[in-house]
Amino acid sequence: MPDLLRRHLLWTGALAPLALALPSPARAKVPPAPAGLSAGSTAEQATACLAAGSTAEQATACLSAGSTAEQATAGLDLRGRTILVTGCNSGIGLETMRVLALRGAHVIGTARTPDKGKAACASVSGRATPVVLDLADVRAVRDCAAQVHQLAPRLDALVCNAGIVLDDWEKVDGLEKQFVVNHLGHFLLAEQLLDRVVAARGRVIVLGSGDHRNAPAGGIQFARLSGEGWYRRGYSHSKLANGLFSLELARRLQGTGATSNCVTPGHTRTAILRNSGSNYREDARTPAQGAATPCYAAVHPAMAGVSGAYLRDFTAGEQSAQQQDAAMAARLWAVSRELVARNA
Repeated sequence: MPDLLRRHLLWTGALAPLALALPSPARAKVPPAPAGLSAGSTAEQATACLAAGSTAEQATACLSAGSTAEQATAGLDLRGRTILVTGCNSGIGLETMRVLALRGAHVIGTARTPDKGKAACASVSGRATPVVLDLADVRAVRDCAAQVHQLAPRLDALVCNAGIVLDDWEKVDGLEKQFVVNHLGHFLLAEQLLDRVVAARGRVIVLGSGDHRNAPAGGIQFARLSGEGWYRRGYSHSKLANGLFSLELARRLQGTGATSNCVTPGHTRTAILRNSGSNYREDARTPAQGAATPCYAAVHPAMAGVSGAYLRDFTAGEQSAQQQDAAMAARLWAVSRELVARNA
């Protein structure tokens, strides 16, 4: 059976048992930790640094924890590429869309309302197309995916950026809301668009967080997905789910040429804490800095072939043993499929 056909059948569930039998991904080496430009370096300095390097490792050394998305993509020509970014209307998502469009990509940006999406796409230079996406609504996610299928025969990257942080216990169809929005909605969107990603030998980028280490004891709360007893750690729980989803997706993408990686943008000052007091540390990053590693993972040549990684500041980041638990990742995938099918 041709490999791409076999993978298509895996997506549709026709070969689900075989999918679970696939080996863990052979992970390409993540570029080494960069020596880095200073946080105050300009895009011109980054471009000059990149031009001086002849290898991916040398290019990576031009970046640092304080680098911006423009610096991380300096010198790249993305004309001819199509990239979808969720949560394009503010913060890291808006900056990611802006920079990728600036480099020549056609960016499909999603937002929860038509007005927010249109305003965001109109604010950037380059080609940006708004699409409505409500990650809390399974039918809305499917509608979004159907519209993207009409817009793009292939996706060079899918950046799963959108997310929420809640201070109270909220549920959607009996499930804790942060789990639904931050993980389950993106799981379904990616599943619906995998044919487009595979067609481009593209990249799925899932925004995670170092806060995944604060997930409830035992990891994913399969027996209590309502949030009962752990909703105060709901964001951490959802970020662990993001990392596990990316890990399992990388396993399933073996042999297709497509990749999946999870990245943490670091503590970034955006609107995500609007429902929980907007308490940011003094060292919070700007959206331009927070979008740097997501943009790098989505388009930089140094990330070609890298899959199943967890990145912080352009290199492998520290993560918990739970986020590397292949069995938990496989179980989360199976449970997520059941949940989206139940709520279809």
